[in-house]
Amino acid sequence: MAEEFDLIAENREDTGKGASRRLRRQGLVPAIIYGAGRPPRALAFDHNKVIKQLESESFYSSVLNIKVGDKSQAAILKDLQRHPAKRQILHMDFQRIVEDEAIRMNVPIHFLGEDMAPGVKQGGGKVSHLMTDVEVTCLPKDLPEFLEVDVSELELDGMLHLSDIKLPSGVEIPELAQGPEHDQAIVSIHVIKAAPVEEAAPEEAEAPEEAAPAAEAEGEQSED
Repeated sequence: MAEEFDLIAENREDTGKGASRRLRRQGLVPAIIYGAGRPPRALAFDHNKVIKQLESESFYSSVLNIKVGDKSQAAILKDLQRHPAKRQILHMDFQRIVEDEAIRMNVPIHFLGEDMAPGVKQGGGKVSHLMTDVEVTCLPKDLPEFLEVDVSELELDGMLHLSDIKLPSGVEIPELAQGPEHDQAIVSIHVIKAAPVEEAAPEEAEAPEEAAPAAEAEGEQSED
């Protein structure tokens, strides 16, 4: 089961862009929590504490415990908006969860044994991560912090797919249920060949002379 995080929040009554800007100036992150058959609620979090917790990879794929006063609610992070230039969180969306309802969540993939793979050691190939996370569905108690994929036996020009991921009990990959054509590749080993550099064609000596008539024409127009 993924690690749990505690987030202290406060309710906010004002909504809209103006209210969100005021919150950010106060060092807070505007947020919303929804789901579980209850109406959405606007929240605000301390920006510095949120930034620190976001440094942990497991934050994005864990059950989060959101506390407002003396009440708490289990939730998962569904969306995160960052400032394009600053180290600032602009907005967060959370989904409430209940124990007996399955959730859909993207969890990271950890690749193991890359240096030991024959395609790397003997073949001189390079490992390419074609996917870095995958969407799973499961009950909250079964949510994995990450999924591991062993590539230590992968040969040169070899490839592993979604179906090669060993899933924990109670965890499924919904994309695989759509048919074999959705069994996407997640990692491969290939020799990376450098593209040939094409030499630029030498400029013709007559090129400057070809521009002369145009220059002369301009001069004639200016004299009129």
